[in-house]
Amino acid sequence: MSRRFLLRLLAAMAVAVVPSVSMPTSAPPNAEVYIIWPPDGAVITGGKFWIRMGLRNMGVCPKGIESSKCGHHHLLIDVDLPPLDKEIPSDKNHLHFGAGETDARIELPPGKHTLQLLLGDAKHVPFDPPLYSKKITITVK
Repeated sequence: MSRRFLLRLLAAMAVAVVPSVSMPTSAPPNAEVYIIWPPDGAVITGGKFWIRMGLRNMGVCPKGIESSKCGHHHLLIDVDLPPLDKEIPSDKNHLHFGAGETDARIELPPGKHTLQLLLGDAKHVPFDPPLYSKKITITVK
């Protein structure tokens, strides 16, 4: 084998063993995510209601669109913010709106509940800096 071939082979092998590092998606400094409805302190009769989600100075897009100018909503129900450097969980307390929805009909059991939005990037990871709304409390009767 030629020296040149061996050097190329070694370089290719070195690249192959280096794990890929995913950098967080940068968010514009003036972006803001917020809950339009329901308002903090709302009392909701029955368990079903519409939540309306807002985003300022960025666009809403479906999952898989890699851009620092758009993301998609995740609704956190009765939980604190998840780790902000990892993929947002997907379960009954972390609802994903990966189709780019800005409103959704949800159902909650009677009682007090907290709601908070967290914006995710193409891979459901929070932006850097993370964009999350104020946590609100509602009561379902």
